[in-house]
Formats: sequence, structure tokens, C-alpha cells
Amino acid sequence: MGSSPDNKQVTFQQLPDESLKVLQLTDSHLYADPSRCLLGINTLETFDQVLAQALMETGTPDLLLATGDLVHDASDSGYKRLLGRLRLTEIPSYCLPGNHDLPGKMRQLLNQDNVHCIPSVQAKGWSLIFLDSTIPNNDGGRIDKGQLALLKVLLEAHPDKHTLICMHHHPLPVGSRWMDTMVLQNPDSFFDLVVDHPQVKAVLCGHIHQVFETVYKGVKLMGTPSTCVQFTAGEDDFAIDATPPGYRWLSLQPDGEILSGLSSLPNIPSGLDLASMGY
Repeated sequence: MGSSPDNKQVTFQQLPDESLKVLQLTDSHLYADPSRCLLGINTLETFDQVLAQALMETGTPDLLLATGDLVHDASDSGYKRLLGRLRLTEIPSYCLPGNHDLPGKMRQLLNQDNVHCIPSVQAKGWSLIFLDSTIPNNDGGRIDKGQLALLKVLLEAHPDKHTLICMHHHPLPVGSRWMDTMVLQNPDSFFDLVVDHPQVKAVLCGHIHQVFETVYKGVKLMGTPSTCVQFTAGEDDFAIDATPPGYRWLSLQPDGEILSGLSSLPNIPSGLDLASMGY
């Protein structure tokens, strides 16, 4: 996968105009109460800080992706607060659900102005597909029959466009026993469909609160740190990592190549409960 030399401080203005410039924010875990904390961190404060830093460091992207676990308590006020933040950017923003979200409520509250909860968007020779990998009342993930059918339709509708598939859950294990209990339950049926459509270049996810990058059956897989708390990679049991909140940027090239990098806040937010055994 392409990346910047130091993996940060790359502005979209430095990249080719014809590339599709994307900012990914994930796992914000906002609450109805703006003062509420997750594992000692005020999630609204860190979301605001990450968003501000991302726009300062990269410039204005073509698209912003919010890839699930947007509102920890799935509250109306939490979604409305997120909507307000995304509206102010004036950037076309695409939201998909995680296991802490309510997809129906998201579609009701977030589908306004420049903020969208839709299955797909096409721009600059690329098709971005947004799947709902959630299972009601379950933290695990699954691309159900309806979503598989939708994916097939969208892939067949745009065979000439390079494709990025986005979902909340990680499609393959990341090597962390507790986290991998929540991995996608039906990866074979998902990847069988993906490999039949060579225009698919990558799968982008959230959920894991850590960096993950690999290639599987010729397709790049990318996972991204949270805008709040990070989980320690490779741990069998729940563990908090002393890494600041962050984001991912992507530059989708006309030839199908993907340039991508990561950046994080300069410091760990005060109050982070590194001793926590779960949440």
C-alpha cells in the first residue's frame, strides 16, 4: 500500500487533483451527555480535536467517512450532535453503522444536507460501497443475505469503476482473541463475491480501535484507530493502548492505486484508564 514518507503531515493539495481524497473517522462513541467519558476519555472532546487536526493537516477532502460506533448509547441527541459537527465541515459525509449504533435511527437523523446514510457513492472513477455489518443485539458482524445481494447489485452496476468497500466490522481476524470474537461471521460468502469482481481494490473497516493493514486474495484490508480509545494489538484479553486518538486519510488514484496514511493527536488525553478490564 502506498503511504507518505512519514505517514503524516501530507496535505491533499500535494496529491494529484484527479485523485479522490477521503478522510476516515471511526468509533467516535459519542453520548447523549456531552460530558460523559469512555474509559476515562471525553469522546466528544477527542472527536472534535481529531476532526480539527485532520482538516488542518490534510486540507479539505472530497469525502468524509464515519465508519460506525458513532454514538455509544445510540441516543437521538448524540446523533444530532454528530450531525451538527459534520454539517459544519460542508464536506460530503457518509455514515455507516457499528454494533453500538441503531441503523434505522441513523438513517432517520443523519440523512440531511451534506450528511448521508446511503449504500454507495461514485466519484472520480471510484465507487464506494457502504455495507451494514451489524447484527441486532450482538457485538459481532455479518454481511447478511440482503447486504450480500445489495453488494452484488452495486458491483455489477459499476464494473468499470475501482471500488472501495466500507464496513464497520473487521472481515478477518486481527490476532487479538477477545476482539476476534466479534469478527465478521461469514467472510467466505463475502470474499467469494469480492474476488468475482476484480474492480474491488480494498476493504476499509473500523471497530478494532487499532491499525491493521494486510492483503487477502489480492484485496487490501485496512483498519483504523478510533477518535477516542485504542485497543492494544495482539492481546488475547481486553487491553487499552497508550496511543492517542487518530484518523486515516486515503487518496484513491485514477489507476486504482490507494495511497493512505495515519495521524494522531500529539498527546494521550488526560484521564485515560489504562487499567480498565473492559467496557
